[in-house]
Amino acid sequence: MSDLFAGEGTCVRLDDGVAYLPAHALPDDDALLEALQGILSAAPLRHMVTPGGLAMSVAMTNCGEAGWVSDRQGYRYAREDPVTGRAWPAMPALFRALAATAAAAAGFAEYSPDVCLVNQYVPGTRLSLHQDRDERDFAHPIVSVSLGLPATFLLGGLQRRDPARRLPLGHGDVLVWGGPARLRFHGVLALKDGLHPQLGARRINLTFRRAL
Repeated sequence: MSDLFAGEGTCVRLDDGVAYLPAHALPDDDALLEALQGILSAAPLRHMVTPGGLAMSVAMTNCGEAGWVSDRQGYRYAREDPVTGRAWPAMPALFRALAATAAAAAGFAEYSPDVCLVNQYVPGTRLSLHQDRDERDFAHPIVSVSLGLPATFLLGGLQRRDPARRLPLGHGDVLVWGGPARLRFHGVLALKDGLHPQLGARRINLTFRRAL
């Protein structure tokens, strides 16, 4: 894992289409967290239900032109928050700029996300291996920003049975995957106990996508 211990401001190519940007979001973390509070006030975190009727352990919400939702009818993007009946909060300019600069550093120029999923993990919460494939066009990368407690990200292959690499991610780290890696399976191991000075006993993940 020596390639994951690079300094702030670097971009580590982990694989074809996969880049790790250590502490890329750190200079803006206070502003990001302030903007996040406004999003959570307008569209509170909630545990969505899978099509099979099970509550997801990760609490979620969205901002942007649409939001990813899950219920008995399936997985999809919706322009309105089903909880409030209103449009999702607008994506803060800081969020959009962060995603664009990270994508550009990873080799994906002119990236402009229209959706940001906000996921909250608490100790014991995990995310099983899955693909992000509800978007209209897979030509655009995924940009994932980690805030709060450290987590172990699982980066698998294009088949669920492929072995998954374990990537430690800390506060401010950014991971980008696209191109030939866009549909790779990925997940998060169960979050370990801990306290972060700004976010307490939780991890917030901002996942930027071009969905519409």
